[in-house]
Amino acid sequence: MSGRLTVIGLGPGNADQVTPQATHAIAEAKFFYGYKPYLDRLELRPDQTRVASDNREELARSKDALTKAAEGHDVAVVSGGDPGVFAMAAAVCEAIEAGPAEWRTVDVAVVPGVTAMLAVAARIGAPLGHDFCAISLSDNLKPWDLIELRLLAAAGAGFVIALYNPISKARPWQLGRAFECLAAILPGTTPVIFGRAAGRPDERIEVYLLADVDAEKADMATCIIIGSPETRIIKRGEKPALVYTPRSASGSTK
Repeated sequence: MSGRLTVIGLGPGNADQVTPQATHAIAEAKFFYGYKPYLDRLELRPDQTRVASDNREELARSKDALTKAAEGHDVAVVSGGDPGVFAMAAAVCEAIEAGPAEWRTVDVAVVPGVTAMLAVAARIGAPLGHDFCAISLSDNLKPWDLIELRLLAAAGAGFVIALYNPISKARPWQLGRAFECLAAILPGTTPVIFGRAAGRPDERIEVYLLADVDAEKADMATCIIIGSPETRIIKRGEKPALVYTPRSASGSTK
């Protein structure tokens, strides 16, 4: 007998940004596996069970959830933002590929969510209005040299860059080094958006220029969007400025 495993994206933290599809999937599942702060966002019924684990136990969490689903249960793995963007959907797929044959018989569904860069972009205008990419600055699962290579390639090609996992107590220097790499290619007038806790009561959205940016103003709850040379800031007097990247591009990276 095989059950069902649904990987659910809860969005960036605002309850209004949880999709109806995610709400329906939450109502259907019986066992919920996830990082405790994400599980705490759920209002579960008495017949629904939480199984919390630490933030860096993604693979172990996936294995536990798949084991439960293979026993015939309806299981949910919850993730902040979108589960397919630096999150749990990839960990579940990784576990299935390397795991026992019975895990491949589990019905698996992924429910998308609003990822951090979309929430931050929506709060400031349209910085992702042209081509963009997302890069995680965490070097826990890939070497830092590869991260630098990707940053330089993306900036050189004129992409707007969204940075996930920018800084932590265990990784205090990487964000500053990333800005140094980007400053070697991009003009100092390039807009840089720090979006912390977008959509939540403690939200903080700030816009800097690359020449003036301070890495210490970020934490792990911050998503950073670095514009391209095309990205513009529209001043609006007493109203908040708008940051956008035009839909067309000249091809210049200067």
